[in-house]
Amino acid sequence: MPYLSTWMDDELAAFRDTVARFVETEMLPHDARWRAQHHVDRETWKRLGETGLLCLDIPEQYGGAGGDFRHEAVVYEELSRRGISGFGQGVHSICAHYVLNHGTEAQKLRWLPRLAAGDLIGAIAMTEPAAGSDLKGVRTRAIREGDVYRINGSKIFITNGSMATLLMLLVKTDPEARRGGMSLIMVETEGLAGYRVGRVLDKMGMHAQDTAELFFDDVRVPVDCLLGGQEGSGMHQLMADLPYERLIVALAGVAAMEGGLEATIAYTKGRQAFGQPVAEFQNTRFKLAELASLVRIARVFIDDCIDKRLKGTLDSETAAMAKWWITDTQQKVLDECVQLHGGYGYMNEYLVCRMFADSRVQRIYGGTNEIMKELISRSL
Repeated sequence: MPYLSTWMDDELAAFRDTVARFVETEMLPHDARWRAQHHVDRETWKRLGETGLLCLDIPEQYGGAGGDFRHEAVVYEELSRRGISGFGQGVHSICAHYVLNHGTEAQKLRWLPRLAAGDLIGAIAMTEPAAGSDLKGVRTRAIREGDVYRINGSKIFITNGSMATLLMLLVKTDPEARRGGMSLIMVETEGLAGYRVGRVLDKMGMHAQDTAELFFDDVRVPVDCLLGGQEGSGMHQLMADLPYERLIVALAGVAAMEGGLEATIAYTKGRQAFGQPVAEFQNTRFKLAELASLVRIARVFIDDCIDKRLKGTLDSETAAMAKWWITDTQQKVLDECVQLHGGYGYMNEYLVCRMFADSRVQRIYGGTNEIMKELISRSL
């Protein structure tokens, strides 16, 4: 019998059918065009908001769907197993969760309903040209001048960068502080003087994702946009929500493996070589058996993490374990899927080719896998 996730039930199965139909009819047909233009259509964000498929685990009182992480997980899975990597819903949801978990009541009411409706597109602006994994090296500064912060600096590798209308921006508010001195400021970008989107970056994979450079030249933002209202809380806020982000990265990795394996099984059963289907060769059967085992292990691991998330017991070490091991395994599994496709596996028209290129960054963003191992080692 097929494996069924421990957290699934009949209501979620029906919801999965709804999500799958939406992805198949309103997203998948546009994916090639999105990859060519390097961004997902703005109308798609609005359509998802209207359909109730954004901010699914945000409470109804703030405009969300009032579900839990399982509902978010279903959407991530249905996107990732089809190779829809350009739609940055994960980052959008993470941005919303920072507001939910750390914002004032006024901030929640101000931004969450608009994020849920797709009226705002969220992004997280932390990384800088000289500060990636080491966020203490952030140089973007926000200096308070009366009722506003004056912001100067730049960010790079920002998912949803060119489309974003609400940034969760990591800045230095106390550059003299030896430790900390960082804050998170929510920045509404539309019509904002001094704010500029630079290049949409040319990447190895994820071609439909509008990963961009952002620039801040004397940008002025009201002080009531400081997340939580207390300066110097930025790193604490980030550390509290990183397990959620890493769980999303790992879950996307598992779903991509499942989709890639399914496509590979179908391909090897249909492809003829030396007078028989490729799937009938012992090497192919053994390779598929190995891949199926790895994918099942990854699935059981991520399901355990999801169960812990639902119970409120997912710790940062376990999330780091899931993030590094699953994304490393994702790269290996999809590499084998490409190999089993032969020359066709190198063609972008095939799902496994696109998945392989898209998967490489999974080991880098959300904290590099080397950083994940460092975090795990500190807990031993």
